Amino acid sequence: MNIQAKSDNKMDTQQGKVSTEQKQHIFLIGLDRVEKRNAFDSFMIEALAQALTDYENNPQLRCAVIFAHGEHFTAGLDLFQLQPFLQSGQSLFPQDKINPWGTSAKHRTKPVIVAVQGTCFTAGIELMLNADIAIAADNSHFAQMEVQRGILPFGGATARFVQAAGWSNAMRYILTGDSFDAQTALKMNLITEICPAEQLFARAIALAQSISHAAPLAVQASLAAAHEAFDLGVTQALARLPQHLEPLLKSQDAIEGVLAMQQKRKPQFKGQ
Repeated sequence: MNIQAKSDNKMDTQQGKVSTEQKQHIFLIGLDRVEKRNAFDSFMIEALAQALTDYENNPQLRCAVIFAHGEHFTAGLDLFQLQPFLQSGQSLFPQDKINPWGTSAKHRTKPVIVAVQGTCFTAGIELMLNADIAIAADNSHFAQMEVQRGILPFGGATARFVQAAGWSNAMRYILTGDSFDAQTALKMNLITEICPAEQLFARAIALAQSISHAAPLAVQASLAAAHEAFDLGVTQALARLPQHLEPLLKSQDAIEGVLAMQQKRKPQFKGQ
């Protein structure tokens, strides 16, 4: 199934789109504008927001994987096409849809894995930083080059890049726009692991399967509690832990988890 944003010119094959596919409890979301190295135009941004919203609203889906068709993850934003939107101050994210970069509008509550290969510039890095797990092929190369285009990173890098890599490491690349490789990204905690390019997709699926086998309510509660630690600080986050734990203790999945342990079998969680 393909999701494509509405267009006034239906014949423009270069407009960005997003492919989606459900594999059991996993939702595969593919960036698909190969001829433009998957650069984000308004159509792809809208399609990605819609795909993530569909994922969020489907109780059968437990983990999403964002990947890219072609050799490159993304060349970043298509500034030529997006310039009118940016200059007008018009929001690209309707309030009723998930913002893929988590900077405004509606936020997701379920886990996302991003798998990166080849070029991963600007908005691609920020999409990766907003994921819960990010893996990269060994041929990946990165650049947060907005300052070389006369703008600043506005998809979360000024906060999340610094948060992950530390001030000095982040400023080294945010203020220069210089490129860096996958090993450097790993050292700066921007990605979780590196794997051979030909194994990237399979590895992302394997991680998603591990998550989808866990108790969905517990996964979502863990995500929420972790986000609170960053957003509210450790003291407030720890104080709020009982609010996350108490509903889980009363869930059917918690009972199933104990029974499975006693019976020495794999649990069959239903998200209830």
